[in-house]
Amino acid sequence: MKKNMGNWDRTIRVIAAIVIAVLIVTKTLTGTLASVLGILGGIFLVTSALGFCPLYVPLKLSTLKKK
Repeated sequence: MKKNMGNWDRTIRVIAAIVIAVLIVTKTLTGTLASVLGILGGIFLVTSALGFCPLYVPLKLSTLKKK
């Protein structure tokens, strides 16, 4: 699994996941929307931690800086 996410991409995903978590904890988001966004936030955290986004592979995308 080759990394394909740059620092900015990873940072934005972590911030989005934190915002989603706060909205769910404060009961601003509830029901199905909260569940769907909660799962998406979890995926954002995992992909950020790994530095790899599987959706980027078929699209041949990479936000990783070239050396």
